[in-house]
Amino acid sequence: MSVAIRLSRGGAKKRPYYRIVVTNSRSPRDGKYLEQVGTYNPVLAKDDTNRVTLVEDRVRYWLGVGAQPTDRVARMLDKAGIKERAATNNPNKAEPGKKAKDRAEDKAAKAAEAEEAAKAALASSAEAPAEGAENPGAEEAQVESSEAPAEG
Repeated sequence: MSVAIRLSRGGAKKRPYYRIVVTNSRSPRDGKYLEQVGTYNPVLAKDDTNRVTLVEDRVRYWLGVGAQPTDRVARMLDKAGIKERAATNNPNKAEPGKKAKDRAEDKAAKAAEAEEAAKAALASSAEAPAEGAENPGAEEAQVESSEAPAEG
C-alpha cells in the first residue's frame, strides 16, 4: 500500500480548513485516513503561528516508513525544517500560449501595414505641393486674388 501525506479539506464554503493526514494514496481526498498529523488554516495571516501545526515526531515516523508528501505538504515540511525540498524552476511559466502568440503576430502585422500606409500617404502628400510649386500660374492667381480686395 502506498501511503501519502496530504491535505484533507474541511470547513464551510469559502472558509477552508485543512487537516494534514496520512492516508492510502488511492483513497478520496476527504475520505478515511490512517492518522492526522497536523492542521493548516489558510484564512489566518501568513506570519500566524497557528496557520500550520504539525506533530513532528509522527511526521518523521511516516516519512521514515516511506510516506510521500504532496507538493503543498512538502512545502510546509520544508518551512518547518522537517524535510528538505528542492526548489523547482519552470522557465516556460511566463511564456504566453499559442493563441496569444498568434494574436500578437496578427497585431504586429496590422501595425506594420498601417505604418506602411501612413508612409505612403505622407509620401503622396509631399509630392503634391512640389508639383504645385512648379506651376508658376498658380502663384500669380493667388497674388491677383489678394490684391483685388485691397483696391475695393
